[in-house]
Amino acid sequence: TLLKELDVIIGVDEVGRGCLAGPVVSAAVLLPLTRLHPSLLKSLSELDDSKKLKADVRERISDVVRASCPYAIGMATPREIDEINILQASLLSMRRAIAALSEQVGIQKALVLVDGNKQIKEMPFAQLTVIKGDSKSASIAAASVVAKVHRDSLMRELALQYPVYGFDSHKGYPSISHRKAIAEHGHCDEHRLSFRLLDEVEE
Repeated sequence: TLLKELDVIIGVDEVGRGCLAGPVVSAAVLLPLTRLHPSLLKSLSELDDSKKLKADVRERISDVVRASCPYAIGMATPREIDEINILQASLLSMRRAIAALSEQVGIQKALVLVDGNKQIKEMPFAQLTVIKGDSKSASIAAASVVAKVHRDSLMRELALQYPVYGFDSHKGYPSISHRKAIAEHGHCDEHRLSFRLLDEVEE
């Protein structure tokens, strides 16, 4: 394919680092910026850091990106987070997303734009860390939106499996209701045991 002959730019970002439960999820996105047609450019006009967007806008942008651009998802489980710590698990999920995208599209050479200030270990491609990249790079912002929408969907599924915790509302973040549910029911398999699950008073 043409992509095999070109250097491409891949944006990668993760979501869920601060959660008490669920995986950390990353997305890698290859935005065809030089070939954007006007309708796609217009569809992505609201693209921004996923945390700054309303849920319906995130869903809409994610649909556009997934329908129009090569992308892949990578995750690290709660147990992996406990074993190697959240930073290393976040970088692992990013590496898995990039590897999946590379295999899917057949990328030979690429520059990976990584949100944050930590480089990904054992990467086959050149990489550039970008602090607050989801506000500076369209491809990182697209990755943040796709990752956020994917993870939110996963947490809604987990809410059906573990209804007492309310994962569908707080998505695993340390809300008051989440901590109260842990205090009342204990933790489940999706909780990160290396994190402080309860308030200090409750502990």
